[in-house]
Amino acid sequence: MKTAAGPGGGTKAAGSVTEPLKGVLLLVASLWALSGLDASGKYVMGAGVPLLVLCLVRYLVHLVLVLALVVPAKGWRAVRCLRPGAQIARGASMLLATMSFFTTLHYLPQAQGTAINFLAPLLVLSVAPWVLKEPPRKSRWIAAGVGFLGVMIVVRPGSGLDPVGTLFGLLTACILSVQYITTRRVAVDDPYTSLIWSGGVGSVFMILALPFIWSDVVQTFAQLSMGQVLVLLGTGFWGSFGHLLQIQAYRCAPASLLAPFIYFQIVSAATLGWLIWGQFPDGLSWVGIAVVCMSGMTIGMVEWRRRNI
Repeated sequence: MKTAAGPGGGTKAAGSVTEPLKGVLLLVASLWALSGLDASGKYVMGAGVPLLVLCLVRYLVHLVLVLALVVPAKGWRAVRCLRPGAQIARGASMLLATMSFFTTLHYLPQAQGTAINFLAPLLVLSVAPWVLKEPPRKSRWIAAGVGFLGVMIVVRPGSGLDPVGTLFGLLTACILSVQYITTRRVAVDDPYTSLIWSGGVGSVFMILALPFIWSDVVQTFAQLSMGQVLVLLGTGFWGSFGHLLQIQAYRCAPASLLAPFIYFQIVSAATLGWLIWGQFPDGLSWVGIAVVCMSGMTIGMVEWRRRNI
């Protein structure tokens, strides 16, 4: 699922920031990769892959690929973190968000499900005074309220969206807000360390569940075609690839510059949903999506100006 950097970024730039255009292009590419993860998960669940089997494969492949790329370059010291408790909390919330969002996509079109996720950064800003000990800001609460209004337009009665999927979409946004908050807690670690831990924590939890889902694993791989197996394995590839691209993006450009471009994921989500399933948001849904995106981008610019005055 989409876990693009929320408030606070989730990644920290290393070295001098000198290539803003490259950073933007890398971020947009990462959003297409993460939408590829979402589309792959939606596709294989439609082919009969159980949710827990999907999550097992997604996180194991993610972990193997990231270790194979990071450890040869940085050594095993890349696994060491300064706040293991926070990393475990972040990894657990990421796993729960993955489960919840794949369930959302089982019921909802990809574009609408992704749009609901955009409520998460606004939720973080609205609770920041209590959770992050930041000064209360009326602008943040207004942005959160407007963003919620946009989501309500997307999921309005008569939109044709499944109520179960809508509820799981809102639950995903709440879990994502927890993930974004814990991401701030682990900002002291190297982004590659957090990337390893996010895959490692999810993998450990899913391996612990393996005795209970083993028969589903065997049955899944027995019934899938080779192409479907590749799509299933692709969930781990697109997830790890998307996050690696994001790390590079934030090394090239500041988070304040990249923040508005996160909302470009609605383009990739809508495009893939249309190409694969023929699902495209109607006019009123696009109005709601625009309200959510504009709310997020506006408060992002307000926050940037406040920090730079």
